[in-house]
Amino acid sequence: IASGFSRSLCLKLFPDTSCAIKAIEENNIIEPLDVVTTSSVEVEKLKKNHRVYALLARGLAPSLTTDCIFEAISASSTDRYLEENIHNIMELRDRVNGRPYYWSSMGEGNPEVPETLTFKLVSKLCLITEINIQPFQDLFDYDHPIYSARAVRFRMGHVREPQRRTNLVRDYRAGRRSIENDVVWTHTSENFTMVQESCLQNFKLPEPVLAIGGLLQIELLGRVQLASDDLFYLCVSCVQVVGRPLTDDFLAVLIDNSGKCILKYNQKTAIFNNSNPSASALPRPTYRSRFERITRGLVNRF
Repeated sequence: IASGFSRSLCLKLFPDTSCAIKAIEENNIIEPLDVVTTSSVEVEKLKKNHRVYALLARGLAPSLTTDCIFEAISASSTDRYLEENIHNIMELRDRVNGRPYYWSSMGEGNPEVPETLTFKLVSKLCLITEINIQPFQDLFDYDHPIYSARAVRFRMGHVREPQRRTNLVRDYRAGRRSIENDVVWTHTSENFTMVQESCLQNFKLPEPVLAIGGLLQIELLGRVQLASDDLFYLCVSCVQVVGRPLTDDFLAVLIDNSGKCILKYNQKTAIFNNSNPSASALPRPTYRSRFERITRGLVNRF
């Protein structure tokens, strides 16, 4: 514990976890520190930090997945909602019964007008490594135009008032309000160049980002393709978010708008999920990795 082994191991695997977790609640109870002497407080602090990092390292999914998106929330604009809405781009599929699946913005005379696509992640805490986006190519048009952006940028954050989350999602879907007024963005990436090609383009983050709060937004910057109505459009066929979500043995609960959170670990749930692999919403490996055995041993020992 004194050497900070679990912290070093966790930070080596997941550099962005430092300062992200405020505390751990086991079975929804925070155990207070017994203040006796300075040395005893320091020992208790070391033990708590040890558990925080050991549990976090064990709590993140052991392998990367492309399924970090839970659902689409809203697009800043949509041309024809029934045929071209954001829900069409949740998986990679070119055509179903001859019909293309894609999202399309409304047309703009100014090619600098941006668009945003906002998604809910599978967990309030995900370690995101990359985002994949495929621009849409209109094969029905004679010159097969591709409606890509010039650049993309990614933002991650959380709803400002979590207790209103359900109603807000419903309102966003209905287009009755803008999500920007109700979200705190805690991370904004650099700009990435997008090419005008109809392929799944990979935008790898310079370092993995710990997305706290469960929201991810894609900003599409700049329009390049003029349509037959002399307006510029942005169209997307597919979006994938790649990373390691928090497994369902754990729950991240936001405590303020800065993005700090409490990591809750429920031992009963963990035991149930470990004995019933089908009970977990996230895929689990059929074997224990060496690292998982180490972290499990650290948790059980202290």
